[in-house]
Amino acid sequence: MSITLKGLNGGSVTIATETIDALAAKLRGALLRPGEPGYDTARTLWNGMIDRRPALVIRALGTGDIQAAVNFARDNDALMAVRGGGHQIAGLAVAEGALLLDLSQMRSVHVDAAQRRVQADPGALLGDLDRETQLYGLAVPVGVNSTTGIAGLTLGGGFGWITRKFGMTIDNLLAAEVVTADGRILHASAKENADLFWAIRGGGGNFGVVASFTFQAHPVGPEVMSGLIIHPIADAPGLLRDFRRICAEAEDELTVWTVMRKAPPLPFLPAEWHGREVLIFAACYAGDMEAGAAAMKGLRALGKPIVDVIGPHPYTGWQAAFDPLLTPGARNYWKSHDFTGLSDAAIEVVLKAIDTLPDPACEVFIAHVGGAMARVPGSATAFPQRSAHFVMNVHTRWDDKAGDDRCIAWARDLFERTAPHSAGSVYVNFIPGDEPGRLAEAYGANMERLVSVKGRYDPQNLFRVNHNIVPARQAVAAK
Repeated sequence: MSITLKGLNGGSVTIATETIDALAAKLRGALLRPGEPGYDTARTLWNGMIDRRPALVIRALGTGDIQAAVNFARDNDALMAVRGGGHQIAGLAVAEGALLLDLSQMRSVHVDAAQRRVQADPGALLGDLDRETQLYGLAVPVGVNSTTGIAGLTLGGGFGWITRKFGMTIDNLLAAEVVTADGRILHASAKENADLFWAIRGGGGNFGVVASFTFQAHPVGPEVMSGLIIHPIADAPGLLRDFRRICAEAEDELTVWTVMRKAPPLPFLPAEWHGREVLIFAACYAGDMEAGAAAMKGLRALGKPIVDVIGPHPYTGWQAAFDPLLTPGARNYWKSHDFTGLSDAAIEVVLKAIDTLPDPACEVFIAHVGGAMARVPGSATAFPQRSAHFVMNVHTRWDDKAGDDRCIAWARDLFERTAPHSAGSVYVNFIPGDEPGRLAEAYGANMERLVSVKGRYDPQNLFRVNHNIVPARQAVAAK
């Protein structure tokens, strides 16, 4: 029986049964149609707002399956989406009526402890990477939610608790195996296909499907000085001014972020504070325990906290500490700004918004990044925002579809009110699906080079179900 897929350039394409059977025969993994076992698992993403039904799914088990999917999509002018961990806020891992290349079953991680190198498959999650590297007392700088996919995180940039000490995820990417639009399998590194290697370090999935990542790892753990300090929101104005000072003075090993929200029912938090607005400091020290305790004295001396649970914690545990607040299936919508500094005016706007949180699970998260990542030139990788700065993510999260309008409107309003205080840049992994026009803010001066590299490796824009960089040839034609 033939199957109809959404076409690459609009319309639809009908694929004969013989062609589908020939594709299936090439795969080690599964070829699935709607309703078959595994289909719904493959198409289900972290963000519960996304409910799209691809016409055909390839659940890849290796590079050969990836190459077969790419060749099939190209040769049949079919639209293709690529799913790694499925955690991206915009939900661009799945497209309605298209071909879905699902990499989520490719989760192997191999550690070369002697060389401190790590090879990870594209479906691996951050928790997979952390567990394997910590067996050897090593870690790769990644994000802060263990269920995030390593592929999407890396291709967008990647920052987390040890970024200030060891750089971004992309700064620790040594090489990648990439299947390009013409079906070639290329090795990308500083010495081979260097332009492709430059582009995939922040440019997203625009240039091919990465079949394997090789990272540099660093000595970390097995425990880190880390934890939370929770304060009443009434004390937030002064605390946030102290926060920006501490961030400016912090040594590279120390990372301090803040979250403002209604307090979740944490077991160490007095019950009378559950559901009330609080300011949370989250801190981690990537180094010696005694040095970490000393580095956090200033932070721990601020105000009169409700609770302080800073102490030694297993690195893998700290990396998964926020997982209970980020479980899959809820409805999520984000808006984000970068700030060169956290001004008093910006603080005032944010705190006014906290007074009107639209759902108990909604929050405003502000991360400070800098240190090692800020010593990399902005032109060295596709990711350009290298100066020390604050990243604000307005994270709305709720369960009932009836809350969509309320929560999204609140996030958009705060985004607009903080815009005059922002740097005019944004982290591409935080861009929601309704902001396609922000790529110039994400890539700045690197945008022109990205367009050129896209034109070289994907001139027909086969890889377009993403935060899309239009290739040079198409960009000229569109003018």
